[in-house]
Amino acid sequence: MEIRIGIVNTGRELNFETASSADEVRAQVAAALEQNATHVSFVDVKGSSYLVPTANLAYIELGTEESRRVGFVA
Repeated sequence: MEIRIGIVNTGRELNFETASSADEVRAQVAAALEQNATHVSFVDVKGSSYLVPTANLAYIELGTEESRRVGFVA
């Protein structure tokens, strides 16, 4: 699933793919915000880790969990 994260006062957004489901990501972000955590962490499909400060979150866009199709549709 593709995730896009907008960060306040930053011209670019953080964009990566993760193996987590949309519900898992929503629960992780909601828990971090409810507990007043300073950061929320994500891991992409390649194993890279991302730490994002919760105070600077502008938005989080969750892509579809559908895998890309290869080939032609008849």
